[in-house]
Amino acid sequence: MDKGEEDDEEEAWLQLRPVEPLPSQCCGSGCSPCVFDLYQRDLASWEAARASKDRSLLSGEETQSCPSKLSPETFLAFLISATDRLTKDTYLVRFALPGNSQLGLRPGQHLILRYTQCYQTGLMSQYVESWKAGDTAFWRGPFGGFFYKPNQYGELLMLAAGTGLAPMVPILQSITDNAEDETFITLVGCFKTFEGIYLKTFLGEQARFWNVRTFFVLSQENSLEQLPWSYRDKTHFGRLGRDLIEELVGSCRRKPFALVCGSAEFTKDVAGYLLSAGLAEDSYFLF
Repeated sequence: MDKGEEDDEEEAWLQLRPVEPLPSQCCGSGCSPCVFDLYQRDLASWEAARASKDRSLLSGEETQSCPSKLSPETFLAFLISATDRLTKDTYLVRFALPGNSQLGLRPGQHLILRYTQCYQTGLMSQYVESWKAGDTAFWRGPFGGFFYKPNQYGELLMLAAGTGLAPMVPILQSITDNAEDETFITLVGCFKTFEGIYLKTFLGEQARFWNVRTFFVLSQENSLEQLPWSYRDKTHFGRLGRDLIEELVGSCRRKPFALVCGSAEFTKDVAGYLLSAGLAEDSYFLF
């Protein structure tokens, strides 16, 4: 390789070097991964590829796992098209996508929301509550380490507390929307009260599928007579503890893979209960 070719190749590598984010691109809220975390990750990959002269990096082809304009590095603006209050502390917010584009999130992935000020009480809750149609919110992503594939598991045991139900919904719907996916699902939603259960209609519709069971655990209720008939045989009172998890694991129709999402305390406790119930560490995923 002559001097001119070496200069051309060096220039090609420099053009592929990741661009360091501006300080203004960091929201300052301590989210993980931060744009600077991603920059350091990409920079390390670039330096390793350059050192090994990995010419695949020079092909100019980028992996495009998401057909939309979403980016893990940059916050993008999305217009709020509608907001609906589902319960006292739960909202359903819809965002408009330009043209016929698709968001491109895989079931189980999530986005990070930017806001310049976190409230001392409720963190971002008051910000979300203030949203109305026509407002703009800024997101980046997708992120997430769980990627669901049809028929990957015999049965999914979904254990969710409060808003921890959110990542379960697209996974559940992707299974029931796919006639070729024969995965069994046992979904357990943990809430304080019956009124606090959101997406009741959706969950009721999903429970009609041959491969879906739903259960509820209510920590601040104690009377079955106060519940609708359709909920009485699938509702437990108190908290999701060791005995109930062992019962749920034992009742699964196939070897289960558990998905867990909730508060840090909930997630830690449930992981321990799953181990006690006989599941190995590679048989569950903690969101």
